[in-house]
Amino acid sequence: MAMPRDLTDTGPADTFQLLRENSLAALTQKELERRIVSGEIAAGAKLNEADVATMLGVSRGPVREAFSGLVRAGLVRVEKHRGVFVRQVSLEEANEFYEVRAALEGLIGKLAAQRIVPEEVEQLREVVERMHMVQHSRRTDEYFALNVEFHDVLARAARNNALLANYRGVVNQLDLYRRATICRTVENVPLSTAEHGAIVDAVAARDEQRAQALLIHHVLISRERLHAALGGGTN
Repeated sequence: MAMPRDLTDTGPADTFQLLRENSLAALTQKELERRIVSGEIAAGAKLNEADVATMLGVSRGPVREAFSGLVRAGLVRVEKHRGVFVRQVSLEEANEFYEVRAALEGLIGKLAAQRIVPEEVEQLREVVERMHMVQHSRRTDEYFALNVEFHDVLARAARNNALLANYRGVVNQLDLYRRATICRTVENVPLSTAEHGAIVDAVAARDEQRAQALLIHHVLISRERLHAALGGGTN
């Protein structure tokens, strides 16, 4: 990946073009990330530079830069002489991500209990209500999206940008694994919904220790349920 050019060494037209290309690369990466995390682009899928450029209506330069960003984010891998592929997360890697996520979620719960505002508590309660509405429908994709929304609202409520960035990086990679297997744990959705409700109650009550403990337990028990559904252990 080329080093960024110094804007002071360019004329107005060159500067505008450089800013435009950098902006397009960022937007391209964000859109590809959304499609990968949402499952629109499946784990293991090959990403062709020309095809992606055509699909998104951009030139190949921003796509190339976006691919580099996605490699750094851990969402794609580059195979020599073969191309760029959406990463597939193994069971062993998922176990490690779950452990890191549990620690991050615990800190998020503690800080959110200190810093959350009433509007965010209401947001979380609304998400839990929607979870109740869809939990018997077996619409796993819809429930998965609500789960992502819930935890992202909570992470933002912690008011720590470094924590938020690290949390999202871990979650995006873990979701490559979770989305592929979520349909196998649909029977656990009501339990998960109840856990989310208890987390909101703890955060709203400003109970830092309880919020922290509930979130750590929520992540680790989710791992156990998933592995049980897959017929494996939690080594």
